[in-house]
Amino acid sequence: MELIKLTHDNLEAEHICCAIANNKDIQVMSKKMWLKERFDEGLVFLKGNVRGKCFIEYIPAEYAWIPMEARDYMYIDCLWVAGKYKGQGFSNLLLEACISDSRAKGKKGLVILSSKKKRGFLSEQKYLQYKGFETIDTAGPYFELMALPFDKDIEKPHFKSCVKQVSPADVRQGFTLYYTSQCPFTAKYVPILENMAKNKNIDFQSIHITTREQAQKAPTPFTTFSLFYNGEFVTHEILSEKKFEKVLADRGL
Repeated sequence: MELIKLTHDNLEAEHICCAIANNKDIQVMSKKMWLKERFDEGLVFLKGNVRGKCFIEYIPAEYAWIPMEARDYMYIDCLWVAGKYKGQGFSNLLLEACISDSRAKGKKGLVILSSKKKRGFLSEQKYLQYKGFETIDTAGPYFELMALPFDKDIEKPHFKSCVKQVSPADVRQGFTLYYTSQCPFTAKYVPILENMAKNKNIDFQSIHITTREQAQKAPTPFTTFSLFYNGEFVTHEILSEKKFEKVLADRGL
């Protein structure tokens, strides 16, 4: 499989694996704008030359939209290989390309979000452990920061205090959703959730994180999408209408 690196020059012509549609689709438009704004900060998006989800996206940790301290590391936003491509070595190929590139750029290692239980939108822990990653910090209710240091006895990354002790100012009644445009699916589903809550007269506040500085001070490690209810974490998984209906039903709403 050939790897294709997205750049300012080829972005419009290439499809983005996580949202395969035409350039006028709101999800594609949102994601490509996100990429355009990140390329000059060192973001890399590598994808296989296949028509499906087979890619890795990573960025220098100082520019990552996550509340952590990981100077001189590379942060992996997403490593996604669809089921139909499993078992063909594509995950290894993408990760090894990231490792090689990060070493060449003088990085100390890689960091990524995971969890003990396999969960959507988080990289699988068993695979990461197999590749040499280790859990170096945790944050409730299930997030684990994993790292692959390139050398021994170097400083290890950690979450910022804002995800360890939530400020009273961040505790709001009703639903509070923190999200970014890093994942194209938020462009589609956030407005749907907002409209559903409005139609049911449910207290729902969405906070669109639009800067790296905001993201690095957020009360959740997963700034792409984190839903809270009365200050308690609900889920990081981007909800469809059906899944949000279940969340509401579980709370008698």
